[in-house]
Amino acid sequence: MSLRVGLVFGLESQWSLILAPTATVNNIRTITIDLDDTLWEIHPVIRRAELRLYEWLGENYPRITALYAPQDLSEVRSQVMVEFIDRAHDVTFLRHTVLGRIGVAAGYGSDFIEEAFSVFDEVRNDVELFPEVIPTLEALGERFQIIAVTNGNANLETIGIRHLFDGVVTAAMAGAAKPASQVFEMAVRAGGASKAETLHIGDQPLHDVEGARAAGLRTAWINRNGAEWPDEYARPDMEVVHVGEIPALLTVD
Repeated sequence: MSLRVGLVFGLESQWSLILAPTATVNNIRTITIDLDDTLWEIHPVIRRAELRLYEWLGENYPRITALYAPQDLSEVRSQVMVEFIDRAHDVTFLRHTVLGRIGVAAGYGSDFIEEAFSVFDEVRNDVELFPEVIPTLEALGERFQIIAVTNGNANLETIGIRHLFDGVVTAAMAGAAKPASQVFEMAVRAGGASKAETLHIGDQPLHDVEGARAAGLRTAWINRNGAEWPDEYARPDMEVVHVGEIPALLTVD
């Protein structure tokens, strides 16, 4: 650990100085970064998207909502995930499959799937970025290759930040979800640096930090809520509250 003065992006959109003990990481050329719960909070977004979809189904395909309460749809999703365990990394496929299953069960067939999914997807991509995200990505983009790495299906074009990334790697593209090594290996290839020169940033101790570490990457843990690090995993190279702290911790040799 070293004592440093870090730059933290505040809620009033001003940079302020804080004094805190943390580690620095050097010789980085590529940064891979998680999306959900790293750049925005995802759980309220998914709840809103699922509620809007259910309302839309009730308005346009009422036999579905007559047959399935919201909690019943959760059970259908669980069944689909078990049945298609080999496709569990592809969340879009899973949602399409659920829609098809409930549509057929209600006597509507499956022709409505794409329209229904677009209703969900519109809200799913209506996210509120954490306030430090855009200035941090802009700052990092001046020094590093930036690759988005996600198990989800966020659309960065729709969100409006695709231009801040040099590439995007999803679990569906890689054929496996984090913490599987192939996701990180694909991200490393996209970034063009070695694994040791690649820093992965994310909020999940297992999926992001342990997965990236096991794949040979350097790691940064986003710990917004002051959680305790799980003893069963090796500690990350650095721990920060949010991505706004990262630029000051990447030294140049």
